[in-house]
Amino acid sequence: MKENTVRCLITAGATREFFDPVRYISNPSSGKMGYAIAEAAVAQGWSVDLVSGPVALAVPDGVCFYPVVTGEEMLRQVEELFDHCDILIKSAAVCDFRPKDYGVQKMKKTSVERLVVEFEPVVDILKTMAARKRSDQVVIGFAAETNAVEHYARKKLETKNLDWIVANQVGGSDGGFGSDMNSVVLLGKGEERIDLGRDTKKRLAVLLVEHFAKQLGPGSIDGC
Repeated sequence: MKENTVRCLITAGATREFFDPVRYISNPSSGKMGYAIAEAAVAQGWSVDLVSGPVALAVPDGVCFYPVVTGEEMLRQVEELFDHCDILIKSAAVCDFRPKDYGVQKMKKTSVERLVVEFEPVVDILKTMAARKRSDQVVIGFAAETNAVEHYARKKLETKNLDWIVANQVGGSDGGFGSDMNSVVLLGKGEERIDLGRDTKKRLAVLLVEHFAKQLGPGSIDGC
């Protein structure tokens, strides 16, 4: 590995938060976008650390792979790797909340007639890492929204101190969770707006990595 190879840290997939040993809450994220970005980053010549929640995908060739399950596990792993990365691309769909109480044994459905669960927030990994980034680090987030996509993405970009955010709509027929397709708008902290349109996640991943490579400078291009 060349000394000036870009070190890229990527998170992908969904996390799970458990009620008991067999029940959990999660979301439909397949990890396809994050894994495609990891493949594109390796092809770019970057050194790639991939931190992933549970997915039904093969680990891309050439990455250092770190499997996790819960949001807390993902946070710990990202914290361990973050100081060594040049760019963090956080595409994982982390559960925002988790059950406050965990049952060490499987809860029998006959034991309750009605289940009321109290939730507590999961630590915001993206905001936590962006708050401690160095001036030479780039942090990119994803905003998967069902409405007012760019409005909420821009708000997230600003409040979480990100350099770029990838905005895409979910919950419709245009791609998003589980699909091989996606429609992406890239927003920058300098009011930049780049509409990458609708395409396969693999092709969009290549376009995103090429764009970020230009932002990182000459040493990040063509594996230099």
